[in-house]
Amino acid sequence: MTPDDLRSAYKHILESDDGAVVLDDLELRFHIRSPVFSSDPYETAFRDGQRSVVLFIMNMLKDRPPQIEEMQIDV
Repeated sequence: MTPDDLRSAYKHILESDDGAVVLDDLELRFHIRSPVFSSDPYETAFRDGQRSVVLFIMNMLKDRPPQIEEMQIDV
């Protein structure tokens, strides 16, 4: 599976009506809309790790800029 195929799979699943509900739940549950700070540094790191997964998923749903496509072809 190519990176573009994987990106298409994410979009296929998460751009559906059910996918939007799931993504909204992930954003609420894993600190996209709330601070990750805690007085416990380990809890802060844990929350930031949760948040980074959701941010990765959200980035997979974005279209890639043309210059990124060109750079991948040159490599």
